[in-house]
Amino acid sequence: MEWNENITGLQHIGIPTNDMDKTVDFYQKIGFEIAHEAMDGEVRVVFLKLKDLVLETYENKAAALCDGAVDHIALNVMNIEEAYKFITGLGIKILTEITFLPFWEKGVKFFIAQGPNLERLEFAQYIK
Repeated sequence: MEWNENITGLQHIGIPTNDMDKTVDFYQKIGFEIAHEAMDGEVRVVFLKLKDLVLETYENKAAALCDGAVDHIALNVMNIEEAYKFITGLGIKILTEITFLPFWEKGVKFFIAQGPNLERLEFAQYIK
């Protein structure tokens, strides 16, 4: 498989919040629906969906609340291990190792790399 065939598109955009109810209310007003809700330890996580766009909002009580405060962009991949091997092979800085979270039906595996502008790029695979 060619590398570019492993990435199937944008999976979600991660936005931290200090007030989940306010965030959910705002996005529902403009047409988003709750697609999935879970807890990551003490952190409430809500995925909001509008057509093909998914926002991952998480109430971490540490949101910057300033312009440019989007935390990460997640790319959907079919094979997380191949994605990790490819990205590390390019010498790109890795911020997290492959991690599992029990989100969605069977979970998700992901890792985070750093882009040239210090942006966080998450590579994520839904477990089937």
